[in-house]
Parts: sequence; structure tokens; C-alpha cells
Amino acid sequence: MYPMRKALLLYNPAAGRVPVRPFIQVADRALTRAGWTVEVVESESGEHTTHLAQRAAEDGYAAVFAAGGDGTVGQVAAGLVGSETALGVLPAGTSNVWAREMGLLPLSWTRPWALRETALLLANAPICAVDVGECNGRPFLLWAGMGLDALTVQRIEPRMRLEKYFSVPQYAAVTVWHASTWRGLELRLWADGERVEGHFLLALVNNIRHYMGGLANLSPQAYLDDGLMDLWLFSGDSLTDALRHAFDLWSGRHVNSDQARRVPFRSLQVEAEAPFAIEMDGEPVFVTERAEITVRPRALRVLMPPRALDLLRNAPPLAS
Repeated sequence: MYPMRKALLLYNPAAGRVPVRPFIQVADRALTRAGWTVEVVESESGEHTTHLAQRAAEDGYAAVFAAGGDGTVGQVAAGLVGSETALGVLPAGTSNVWAREMGLLPLSWTRPWALRETALLLANAPICAVDVGECNGRPFLLWAGMGLDALTVQRIEPRMRLEKYFSVPQYAAVTVWHASTWRGLELRLWADGERVEGHFLLALVNNIRHYMGGLANLSPQAYLDDGLMDLWLFSGDSLTDALRHAFDLWSGRHVNSDQARRVPFRSLQVEAEAPFAIEMDGEPVFVTERAEITVRPRALRVLMPPRALDLLRNAPPLAS
């Protein structure tokens, strides 16, 4: 029998194709039956989400369960970094790439039971520590993108719920539109002091293995607790180059492509002559001419489903 633990269930009412609000009570009941004392709160914005998570950590909550998509997950994680409060993910967004990484099924019209099942799975799951990235002082959990994908995210987010039913073709169409007119970025980068420079369509820093809505296994050997992140640099200056990279990512050929380069790092500096957009965890964040990205090793506690423990290289669970 587990002792009563206090949790905040924080949900994003605008997330996903399916309105999440009607399913929150079911997840709440599942956690309560498993021994949690649950407070349910609806988020109002990204900043509000991070603030609520941070306050829960300060108030000694054992966990914050984030019901939403990757943006919501990243916003909650940002409020929990460095605390003793664990993140639990109840996937209810559009892409749900973190959930795919963890092997969790997201809420959908064909899976109305998904949040309840995930809540039961995570209620007594082991707590593990994972790495978090920080870009210009702002935390991210999944990735930080510069170049073509940041332009696309900047263009399409936020989306109305109807648009989310066509998320893949919409994302593809906007990316193709940008790639047909945009010629890439001249970047200077220093990864742990090693200088790299060139002309790139996309520069992407990733903490997890999957990308492109979960359709691409970007870094097959990535681990969540090794103190490293991968910088991927995709060369090119045309729509043809962008389409080739998209196919290579989807098929896994990018790992052997001479137009794609992987650079593991702990600390990264990025400079450009002109301002460039940055997206983090699928959300547009800022435009800058300089970015500094660092890894915060094992800075976030996460309720990990047992099937996802192979994503950890070194660390045994902190608790269960």
C-alpha cells in the first residue's frame, strides 16, 4: 500500500484534436484510487503553466501530471527543473512526441480510455532523473530548433482545434512554402569549444530520439541521462535539399548522409549575422542573433513507465 502523495493535475484545454476537459475527471479518479491526493487546475497560457508547476514544486507536491501536448509537457518541465517534484505526462496533444518516446498512447477519439490507462501506469511508476537543455536561460525537454522548422512552427502556432486534424499536411505545406523561398542560415557554432560553421537549412539540438512529429528516429543512440545532447546540422539552400532531408529523416538515411552532421555536446554557442528564430519543444520562443545552449544533467525528475527505462544509460530509478 502506497502512502498518500499530493499531485497537481494540470491540463491544457486547447491541446490536441480531442477536447481534453471531459476526460480529466477519469484520470483524476484513477490517480486517487492509486493513492494520490489530486488537485486539478486548467492552464491559461504557457507562462501560467510554468508558473503553476513551479509553485507546486515550491509547495512540496510529489508530482505534476501534465495533460496536453509536447508544448505543455515542456512548459511544465520548465517549472520543475531542479526540484524534487516529478513530471508525469498524460498525452493529449497533437503530435505527442514525448509520449511516443515513452511508449504511451495519447488521447484520441478511438482511445477515450487513454488518459485513465496512462494515469494508472504512472501512478506507481519509478521516478528517474533526466537531462534538460537550456537555451538563453530558458529550459527545454525535447528539442530546440533553428532554421526551417523554427520558421514553420512560428508560422503555424498556435493552431485552432480544427487545424490540428490536418496537422501533418499543414506542417508539410508550410515547410514546403518556406523552403521554396528561403535559402538557409549562415551559422558559426562552438560545440564544447569545437568550431563549426557553414550554411544550413536546419540546426537542431535534441534531447530525445524522435523528431518530425515522431515520424523520424533522429538520434537512435540518444539517452536521457548521459549529460549530452546532439546537435544536428542539415546543409542546403533549396526546396530540393529540404525534401531530401525530410525523406532521409523519415527513412533513417540521415545518419549516413554527407549533408547531415551530428555533433554531441555539453555546451553550445550559436551566432549568425542576421536574426534567426528558435523553437523549443514545438513552441515558437524568440528571435535572436546569438544562442547559448547548455545541458543540465539529470535536472528533472520524471515518472517513467517501466518500458521506457532503456532510454536511460546510467541512472537507476531514484524512487518508485
